[in-house]
Amino acid sequence: MPAGFRGAIFDVDGVLVDSPHERAWRDTLQELMETRWSDIRSSSEYAPDRFTSRVYQDVVSGKPRLSGARAVLDHFEVPDDGTRAEDYAERKQERVVELIQAGEFEPFQDALRFVLAVSDRGLRIAAASSSKNAGLMLEQIRVDASDRRLREVFAADLSGRDFARGKPDPEIFLAAGEALGLAPGECFVVEDAAAGVEAAKAGGMAALGVARADDADLLTAAGADLVVTTLDDVDLDRLAEGRLATRSRSTG
Repeated sequence: MPAGFRGAIFDVDGVLVDSPHERAWRDTLQELMETRWSDIRSSSEYAPDRFTSRVYQDVVSGKPRLSGARAVLDHFEVPDDGTRAEDYAERKQERVVELIQAGEFEPFQDALRFVLAVSDRGLRIAAASSSKNAGLMLEQIRVDASDRRLREVFAADLSGRDFARGKPDPEIFLAAGEALGLAPGECFVVEDAAAGVEAAKAGGMAALGVARADDADLLTAAGADLVVTTLDDVDLDRLAEGRLATRSRSTG
């Protein structure tokens, strides 16, 4: 097996795209608490200002939709009659689609540069997100003047597929590696969530953490091999050696 990486697997929300998922989770819970669930609001620990970006990163980010809904309700000690999480997850999905269709998202420019640079160096790349909306966003993002879309850059896209186990289980990343025709040790995963980093490491892959929400400590604690705040800081030359490292500022 060559010493260098041969494949890269990218999460989408928070890595490639500044998506409206966090807003959708927050908007939906507030809507429910002010309408259909108003009778149980006082029995919970929920308040709009308590649903912070840090709560989103710690509790929800990287998890499948229903698991995320259950985690939020548990965090805010919302009484669950057995169907409340399903209601929350379903309405959140409707809300995030509304936001995506309204164009309420932006690609991270450092991520676009990194994806194209990695692809140009001959690595096979895959998108692997738990979100069923990831493909919808990737199809809307242009990567060059020829009108090529970001989704076309990937050799494989497993986003939104139904897997028996969500992150931090490595199932989705192992399937992505298999789709690329590569062994786990030949791949690195780019993630912004602790659960995603844990999934990569559990699958025997290197993990590159992108701390876009002042959460470098969480990604490091989860086992990331390298944590950066921008993908522009990753040393592309070291990928050929199978290493995740930051580039020297002196090299430009």
